[in-house]
Formats: sequence, C-alpha cells, structure tokens
Amino acid sequence: MRNGFTLGSAIVFIVLLAFLSYFSWLWIFCRFYVPAEHMAIITAKEGKDLSSGQILAKAGEKGVLEDPLAEGRYFRNPVFYEWKIVPAVKVPAGKVGIVTSKVGTELPPGEFLAEKGQKGVWRRVLGPGLYRLNPVGYKVDLLDAVSIPIGYVGVITSLSGEKAPEGAFAGDKQKGVREDILQPGLYYLNSNAFKVDVIEVGLNQVSILGEEGGKVITKGQMDMQNQAMEELQTNMLQEQKRKRESYIQQEISQTNMDSSSMSRTSGAGSRKKTASAQAKEQKASIPAPIVKDGSITTLSLSQFVEFPSRDGFEIRLDMTLEFEILPEKVSEVYLRYGDLPAVVDKIIMPQILSISRLKGSSYKAQDFIVGEGREKFQDELRETLSEVLGKKDITIHNSLIRHVDVPNDILTPIQMASVAVERNLTNIQKQETAKKRAELNTQESMIDQRRQEVMQETEKIVAEIAAQKESDVASINAQTGKKVADIAKDTAAVRADMTRKIGETKGLVTSMVEGEKAKGFQMKTKAVGDPESYAWMNFAEGLNPAISIKIIHSGQGTLWTDLEHASPASLGGASVLGGNPTEKK
Repeated sequence: MRNGFTLGSAIVFIVLLAFLSYFSWLWIFCRFYVPAEHMAIITAKEGKDLSSGQILAKAGEKGVLEDPLAEGRYFRNPVFYEWKIVPAVKVPAGKVGIVTSKVGTELPPGEFLAEKGQKGVWRRVLGPGLYRLNPVGYKVDLLDAVSIPIGYVGVITSLSGEKAPEGAFAGDKQKGVREDILQPGLYYLNSNAFKVDVIEVGLNQVSILGEEGGKVITKGQMDMQNQAMEELQTNMLQEQKRKRESYIQQEISQTNMDSSSMSRTSGAGSRKKTASAQAKEQKASIPAPIVKDGSITTLSLSQFVEFPSRDGFEIRLDMTLEFEILPEKVSEVYLRYGDLPAVVDKIIMPQILSISRLKGSSYKAQDFIVGEGREKFQDELRETLSEVLGKKDITIHNSLIRHVDVPNDILTPIQMASVAVERNLTNIQKQETAKKRAELNTQESMIDQRRQEVMQETEKIVAEIAAQKESDVASINAQTGKKVADIAKDTAAVRADMTRKIGETKGLVTSMVEGEKAKGFQMKTKAVGDPESYAWMNFAEGLNPAISIKIIHSGQGTLWTDLEHASPASLGGASVLGGNPTEKK
C-alpha cells in the first residue's frame, strides 16, 4: 500500500513537472506579441523547397510565408519558425497606395498593369487604411490622390488598353481620352492607369496687348489669387502648370525650327528687309514663355492684332476676349485640341487674328478713333467670334477693344479736328447754358412774384376765415341763449303744473283717507248702537290693561267723604289706580 502511494505520487509529480516544463517552454520561448498597426513576417525553417522563381511560401513549404500575422498573441516553435515584427502598410488620408507585386503569374504581352494574383503594378490602388502585405513579395508606393479644386474639372486619359479610334472617346479597356469628367472633389486613381488634366471652367480671358503680345488670364487667377488652397489642390495645379510649361517650350522649339527653315529658303529677298522689320518678324514668330508668379501662371502669347485699314493705314489693337468652356464640353474640346494653352494657341488666337483682320480691313482709320465706328467693329467682332467658336464648343461672352494704335500722320489731324468739333460743341453748350441760366433767372423772379401773391392771398383768406368764424360764434351764442331761455320757461311751466297736480293729489288722498275713516267710525257706532256707547268703548279700550278696582270698606260715613283722607298705607298698599290683580274685584 505504501509502495503504491509512492508510485502514484511520483507519476503525478512527473506529469506536473512535464506540464510546467512545456508551459514554460511555450510561454517563454514560443510566445510573441504583435502590437497594433504591425504585422509578423513568419519564416518556416523546414518544409518543401520552393519552386524556381517562387518568393513566398505556402503552408508546408520552407521559406517566408505569404500571409503575415495580424496584431495579437501567437505561439510558434522557434526550432521550426522565425518571426519578424514590422509596421503594417498604412495609407493616410489624401494618399493612394500603388502596389507592385513581385509574385504571381506573368502579364500577357502588351499589358503593363496587373490584376491581383499577377506580377507587376496592380491596376487597383489602396485607399486610406491599414493593409498587411508581405514586404518580401509586395512593394507599396504612396502618391497623392487626385484633388480637383472648385472651378475646375478633371479630364481623364486612359493609359492602358487598345488605342481608341481616331477622334473618338476611349471606352472600357481602351487607351485615350475618356468622355466622363471628374467634378471637384477627391479621387483615388492609379497614376499608372489614368492621367488627369485639370481644366478651368467658367470665365477665362485672352488679353492681346499690342506690341507686348498677349496673355491668358485663367479662372484660377481671377478667383483663387488671394485664397489659400489645400495642399493636394496646390500640388495638382502645380503639376498642371508644369505640363503647360512643357507645351509652351515645345511650341517655342518648333517655332524656332520653322523660323530657321524659312530664313534659309527665303534667299536674297529677306536681306532687303530692314533690321527693325526682321526683329519684329522674329518677335512675332517666337512665343514668349510662361510668366510665373507664385502659384499663378500667366500664359504669355506673342501674337498681336495688326491689320491695314481700308484707307491703307496700319491699325494695332489692344483687346480682351472673355470665353468659357462649358463643363459638359471640356472632354470633347480636350480630345480635339488639348489643354487650355493649346485651345488658345490653336483655336482662339487664330480666329481672333483672322476675324479682326477681315472685319477691320473694311473700316477706315478714322472709324477706329471715333467711338461709334469702334463700337460697331467691336460688336461685329464679338458676334462673328461667338458664331465661329460656338461651333467649336467655346462660348464667347464678350470682346472688348481697350486701345487702338493709329499712325500719328492720321491720328493728329483727326484728333485736332475732333478737338475742334468738341470745342465747338462746348461753346454751343456754353451758349445753351447761358440761355438756360437767363431763363432760369426769369423763372425764379416769376416764382418769387407768385410767392408774394400767394402769401397776400393767403393772408386775405385767413382774415376772411377769422371774421366769418367770429360771426358764426356770436350767432351760435345768441341762438344758444334764446334756446336756454325757452328751456327755462318750459321748465317753470312744467314745475308749476307738477306742484298743482301734487296738491290736488294730496287733497284727494286726504279726502279719501278721512272719508274712509269717517265711514269706519259710522260703522263702529252703528255696530255698538249709539255714539255714547261707542265713546265708552273707546274709553275702555284706552284704559291700561293693568288697572284694578278696589272697594274700601270704611266706617260710617260716605265713601267720597273718606277718600280725601285715604292714603296708600291706610288702604293696605292699594290704590285706586293700581293694586294686586289677584285680589277679588
């Protein structure tokens, strides 16, 4: 029995020791913790070898396991596994994650964007959030999201797929400009799959400044010059500005090449031109670069409006054209012409120059100096530009001619003649003013005279009204006194009649009351029998009910002779007028 107890205790002890040893092994050597926003990269030390070209291992294979472990507590045998804690991929707000996969199947020929499970740059992007992608097999680059500012729209150009037909919008899985546009907001797009150009909508201006050339003032400059823009919008506009700078520089290079070619082929005829004419020609042929001012971009142009008038004089205009590309037409305009500088350079400016020369050549130089002629030319220019550019989906709001440069040999005589005309008109106006002033003085005198007359008439009317008022008051007072007297007379008559009627009424009442009393006495007398009995009845009724009669017995003599000596004491406290009513009567 004792040996059995010892063996059992030993077995229990061994089991407990083994359990504690295993628990200590797990807790001390096998346990690890993955904190929040981190992941654990597990490497298997044993298992099946990886295939050729394979980077990440599956379950049962030797190497870096494909799926990382999320935050939490884990137990792995360090003999068979290694682990490394690294931060998870975090995409902050306003950023997109571009994933480059090192694992997966190869892309088909001609494709450069991969789907999940393929090797290469993923078409799908990672939006803001936390992702656990194994850094051994995946690389994540953070880029800015596309932010379209207010007052702009985004034109999308697809960079992958088959090329869309010439002049048509790109559809799904086609390369080219897409018809749908991005409204102001934040978009998470893959810059490898799509290119976005921000185009101004609303009012824009093209200003042509004579010899200085021209410039385009965009909506961004007019509406956002003094406003602080968000960082993403600023980055987007800066990127668009760099694209436009590149376009202008390409135009400069192309124009210089064209100018060099023309100068080589012109021959001796070009040598006959003056130095100033050649400089002017060279200036007109080379576009000026973009002028930068902080975050603002002014697109400077070399073109200027110059044409001969009908009478052979050179006319140069300073003008401003206000235009707008409607949001629903932006993608179509971009597809046909390109960005805003290209629209201005290829479409708007040629039409301005062509129509200005065409319309302006039918006017004399004098017409551009006199206001009516210039206004008529301005209206014709605006209407024609609206019609021509409207067919190209560009809306024209206004065209303003700010200055006309006319040669001095015609400008001076016209100005002098205009000054003489204006002086003559001024003198005529002065005469008219003096005449009007004299008429005004006459009218003021007449007004003063009429004012005096009105005052006198007013005083007369006031006096008449006061006299009539006093007369009416006296008449009213007399009539009132007469009516008061008549009322007093009527009142006295009424009072006298009332006094008479009251006296008659009182006499009638007295007569009736006394007569009734007499009739009552007669009836009482008749009932008693005779007047004497009625008198004794009244006497009896008038006696005090408490009176008593006592018979005094006296001695000899008569009653009446002894009564004069009688007293209340001698009568036993009795008297003739009173006594004890209980005694015998």
